[in-house]
Amino acid sequence: MTNSKKTKRTCKNGHVYEKSSDCPTCPICEKERKPETGFLSILSAPARRALESKEIRTVEDLAQYTEKEILSLHGIGPSSLPKFRSALQEKGFNFKKDLKDI
Repeated sequence: MTNSKKTKRTCKNGHVYEKSSDCPTCPICEKERKPETGFLSILSAPARRALESKEIRTVEDLAQYTEKEILSLHGIGPSSLPKFRSALQEKGFNFKKDLKDI
């Protein structure tokens, strides 16, 4: 594994952190804004941001999309699908059916 050089950064809120990637997201800000409850609370920050970018904030919102549409979002990977399915099933929902699957 290659050791990437970390650079020290300061976010607009004054948090000082180090990162080796080009990602501009402050990990301290992300931790502070992570929901304590709800299905968004069980997701990684990239997955949560991907859903929020599409204004998907509830299980009901999530049910309006197909699995394929959700997987196409940057930040969502296949490992998120079981979490999504479980959250949907708990509330009596499923992903929207893809017309190709009907």
